[in-house]
Amino acid sequence: MKRSTRFRLLVEAPEILLLPGVHDALTLRLAEQAGFEAVTCGGYAATASLLGVPDMAQLGMSEMAEMYARLCDQTELPVFADADTGYGGTANVARTVRAFERAGVAGLFIEDQLAPKRCGHMKGKQVVPAVEMVAKIKAALDARRDGDLVIMARTDARAVEGLEAAVERAQIYREAGADVLFVEAPLTVEEMAYVCAEVPGPCMANNVEGGLTPILPADALEEVGFAMVTYPVAASYAIAHAVAGLYATLARDGTSDAWRANMVDFASFNELVGLSRLRAEEAAYDEQAREIVAAFSADRD
Repeated sequence: MKRSTRFRLLVEAPEILLLPGVHDALTLRLAEQAGFEAVTCGGYAATASLLGVPDMAQLGMSEMAEMYARLCDQTELPVFADADTGYGGTANVARTVRAFERAGVAGLFIEDQLAPKRCGHMKGKQVVPAVEMVAKIKAALDARRDGDLVIMARTDARAVEGLEAAVERAQIYREAGADVLFVEAPLTVEEMAYVCAEVPGPCMANNVEGGLTPILPADALEEVGFAMVTYPVAASYAIAHAVAGLYATLARDGTSDAWRANMVDFASFNELVGLSRLRAEEAAYDEQAREIVAAFSADRD
């Protein structure tokens, strides 16, 4: 089954879909190890990982497509992508969808922020007119070659125009054909419930630690009415905390010994990144090669 088809079925299933955020192949391996059925990689985490700067549209479409291609090449899990504003007008949106689709993503979202966009939980956001976003949604739908590719529409209007306007935009975007809706940064559980009650079709929740929206566990979000939830930056925050502690220890002590209890060891890490699997593959290919050469030599004799 195609990854896009699997992802669509997961989104449409009665149980809520929990998507951990990854930002490189290593965090992807850890998500696989934990047993998740799909992953996401957002611009916030990717920008911090690749550039070490805030999420303010500093990574371009080609850079993101290349990153998604690397991730998709290393996993069979569906990867859900962040396409920001589509990187321009309708022609840019169409090109973005085709590029991300070639990279192997199972779904993506575009948002109605005015470029240059910023993280949905930051101040200073602006949104384009709803009619402009609808045109982008139609362009995205027409550009996909795989009909199962999930197209999500995100609105950031809650912070700019208020909750009612944000919900109205989500309703319009659903009417335009968006598969899933994402009203970014509601401020209370009541607002979250209102979104799910008023917006037709599957809705996504976004759990950003320290962000504007209350963080609820997945089962509670399912009761509220959400079809999926992302933790887009949890891994980034955990890594920042852990590595800061390691480096402080190393700078203070001149050794990592005091931090060893918080680390995996050489053998465990090699297992995580698949060393035993690669060695088994190498041994199998070597055996096949020896058999072919031996058979050829026997025939010549």
